Amino acid sequence: MNYEGAVLDLDGTVYRGERLLPGSVEAVERIRAAGIGPLFFSNNPTKSRAAYVERLRGFGIDADPEEVLSAGTVTTRYLGAEHADDTVYVIGDAGLKSQFEAADVDLVGEPSEADVLVASWTREFEYGDMLAGYRAIEAGATFYGTDPDRLIPAAEGMVPGSGAIVNAVSGVAGRDPRKTLGKPSAEARRAALDALGCPAERCFVVGDRLNTDVELGDRAGMTTVLVRTGVATDEDVAASDVEPDHVVDSLADVPDALGLDGR
Repeated sequence: MNYEGAVLDLDGTVYRGERLLPGSVEAVERIRAAGIGPLFFSNNPTKSRAAYVERLRGFGIDADPEEVLSAGTVTTRYLGAEHADDTVYVIGDAGLKSQFEAADVDLVGEPSEADVLVASWTREFEYGDMLAGYRAIEAGATFYGTDPDRLIPAAEGMVPGSGAIVNAVSGVAGRDPRKTLGKPSAEARRAALDALGCPAERCFVVGDRLNTDVELGDRAGMTTVLVRTGVATDEDVAASDVEPDHVVDSLADVPDALGLDGR
């Protein structure tokens, strides 16, 4: 297969917390050397594209903002396209709110005045946030989540992610989000393919999650590669309806697994 594009997850695939995973720099270099454009795509919604570029460069991986997407990017774009004239209440991190503000999303501090509720990760999540989410939905706000990741890999092990907070708000309100906009949503798939600028069948996706990374690639028609450096285990693969095309130990093994140096 002559690949033209690659979707590369970040946390759990390229790095884990503050630690670069072994072989990641060399793997990205080999992918580029094979003439394949990488797209770094994280479901962490809290950082801007520029912040991800800075983080990657700090690990020794060169990237441009156009080569980065996140659940925050996809959510911001969706709000701009579908709710340009609406007010938005956010349960989420300051980094997500900054992305919304930079895109002129109209944020409000009173949940009952919001046309839209967005729930996402925040380390300060508390009872008052669940109440605010309930008040917003009770008043008629359209409910969205940034991403479905209930647990995320960190240096100290697995920790709660956006999905845990979205589920908490959903449980109190008795209503599921209208959409969850990160991987593997249709919005995320379109954003990835638009950024890569090549057909899905000429792309592969690498990630550590079956229900986000692999499912995004599977739904889009990409070749899928699961790495064992993050969330999913071999037992998860055996029990899953989503079957990756390849399972490898790490990103470092991807070029050989896909025969990328033979182009």
